[in-house]
Amino acid sequence: MSASSIFAWADEAEHRMCIIANAACRRRTIRTIFRTVSRLGDGVFWYALILTIPLWVGLDRLSAGLLVSLQMLVSGAIGAGLYKTIKTKLVRERPFIGLIGIECAMPPLDRYSFPSGHTLHAVLFSTIAISHVPDLAIILLPFTLLIAASRVVLGLHYPSDVIVGALLGWTIAKLSGVGQILFHVAS
Repeated sequence: MSASSIFAWADEAEHRMCIIANAACRRRTIRTIFRTVSRLGDGVFWYALILTIPLWVGLDRLSAGLLVSLQMLVSGAIGAGLYKTIKTKLVRERPFIGLIGIECAMPPLDRYSFPSGHTLHAVLFSTIAISHVPDLAIILLPFTLLIAASRVVLGLHYPSDVIVGALLGWTIAKLSGVGQILFHVAS
């Protein structure tokens, strides 16, 4: 099997996944749930988490909690800069633009799809928060998975956009942990 046929097969498989996932939007309840999850992933949920993470870490460790909030803010800004740069360089059209049979179930925040910024930030913030407050995993892991799924279901992203967004978010979160360790050592 040649490389071009492998890529053609992968494109076709991704197209089928988009069609199947997007078909769920024909049900009003499902569309409403995924729109709501996606809107929360626009930032509202994450801003609330950043503001309350010092309380989750514990008032007795308030300075540590404030450092976690700072870690999340800086990492989030790096993530936003990275995904916006990649999007403007690679200019991959969204599935509802490039594929027949995909319904746009809510307006996108920007023009291009690769990578998914929503997924990047969901994975990034969840990874950082859970590394400091493991009990948050019961809330953050399902919410992060719903955000990732919502992007494909709503016709806004290809599965590969979501996968790469998740990998970038996880990588930034892990690197920010190294940065936090170096900051503590230097202090």
